[in-house]
Amino acid sequence: MNTVALLFERLGALIHQSVRDDAARHGLQPIHVQVLAYLAQANHYSNLPIAIADYFGITRGTVSQTLALLERKGLVRKEADARHGRRIHLLLTDAGEAVLRDGWSRRIEEALSVLPARPQSLDTALRQLLASLQRLNGQHAFGVCRQCAHFLTEAGGARCGLTGEALEVEQTERICREWSDTRSPVSCGRAPDLARGSTMPVEQIGPAGNRARLRKPPFSALS
Repeated sequence: MNTVALLFERLGALIHQSVRDDAARHGLQPIHVQVLAYLAQANHYSNLPIAIADYFGITRGTVSQTLALLERKGLVRKEADARHGRRIHLLLTDAGEAVLRDGWSRRIEEALSVLPARPQSLDTALRQLLASLQRLNGQHAFGVCRQCAHFLTEAGGARCGLTGEALEVEQTERICREWSDTRSPVSCGRAPDLARGSTMPVEQIGPAGNRARLRKPPFSALS
């Protein structure tokens, strides 16, 4: 095992230990804390039960059991989608947010904050490594909305090129299950023909226009 692989192995072990400690402190299992952390950063396309299953690579049955427990403990609540009545969004309650306070992810952020400014190339390399491992494991890629191939900038703000919907600024900073790599748009997304053959940065593709209207997926793609 080379030095970099050894460092990743050790970092992974320390993170897993931190998650276990956080979960035990609140009378939860590690997956419960991980789901709470996921929901804290998921956008409105991604705070869905099926997205949780995709993100963690677990069964829908496990997701249902996890959500039932979190709801009983008052850590998450359900909210019907205003446009799609069958779609249920999962949101953290104040108690759920309290569980994450001073948790493992916050400690990682604090550790990173004291490091020298890291080059953009490191972020890019880590994203590429993550995408490669996800492909090897047959997992769907997730990423930050505004770094997605479907992210379009317009005079009035931002729009998702996949669904045609306008995006609130706060949502663009969150992770999305429909994310597609801007370097390889056809590799991960659910609409591979959206930007076929294009290698331009997302901001240069132009306004959504007809593309957004024509590429809007059926409801099942986002449920």
